[in-house]
Amino acid sequence: MSKTTQLVKSKKTFSDYWSSYSTVAILFLMLSVFSALKPGAFLSSGNYVKIIEQSAITILLACGEFFGIILGGIDLSVSSVMALSGVVCAKLMVAGWHPVLAVLVGIILFGAAAGAINGMLINVTNLPPFIITLGTQAIFRGLTYILSDARSVSGINIGFMKFVGGKIGGVVPMPIIIALVVAIVLIFFTTKTRAGRNIYALGGNPISAYFAGITTKRHQLLCFVISGICASLAGMVNIARLGSAEPNAGTGYETYAIAAVIIGGTSFFGGQGVIWKVVIGGLIIGTINNGLNMVGLSSYYQQIAMGVLIILAVTLDRFFGASKNK
Repeated sequence: MSKTTQLVKSKKTFSDYWSSYSTVAILFLMLSVFSALKPGAFLSSGNYVKIIEQSAITILLACGEFFGIILGGIDLSVSSVMALSGVVCAKLMVAGWHPVLAVLVGIILFGAAAGAINGMLINVTNLPPFIITLGTQAIFRGLTYILSDARSVSGINIGFMKFVGGKIGGVVPMPIIIALVVAIVLIFFTTKTRAGRNIYALGGNPISAYFAGITTKRHQLLCFVISGICASLAGMVNIARLGSAEPNAGTGYETYAIAAVIIGGTSFFGGQGVIWKVVIGGLIIGTINNGLNMVGLSSYYQQIAMGVLIILAVTLDRFFGASKNK
């Protein structure tokens, strides 16, 4: 190989840098902006811990949402699944169930089942995930209101609240430990297992994946089951932190989850993305929300910020990211 060829091959383009470093760069940019606006309050160690703790729910939802988007689809029902599983778990604990059993029912019988319903409906109808999960979003939210009688469920087990919503050694928030453990498990799944690699292949080119012998419907079902489990875990963390289960919990959080995945460098067109960047994307969302609150802007501006970031991230991904060659 000639020296000229080696130089051409080693020369990196803006697209290469964007794909590799965009997520980390956005996080540092947000930290720098809010540090400059509110240096005293924002730069405190206590505030950083608060940002990480508040990001845990977004990270959990985003880790599940990742599997819908990596297929080139989406899961709009994650926020409703979060609320439904939280209400179910809370009601069972109030009824006297052991917290472990209540959590297992909330995660397996409702979280995983909700994801399986999404996956089966998509497989049977061949409709886009957007349509199916838009419908199930409303269905699961309606079930949440019915089961809770549209009221907050209080009286949650104190031990559960202290363990899931507390801090290890009084410093490290348990919610972020749960989110990081889930992320590590999913990183292993997506990088070290055949099923994980098949999911990437399916998202990159469904037709080629089918002819390569990958069972598309089974893997699609698996992706939405994982999404449902992650959403239900977010529901457990939410009720532990709040001390009650609100039937309207997580309303609009699907936007945060989608934003975290897309800002985290996952291609909205499928087949490209990594979990660890999704975690950083969740931290970016938490940083933005925390920073806007500190500068005195209302939640309405936070919604505007999320919308702008989603549009920018997808646009930049289309022109500079991995999807530009799709």
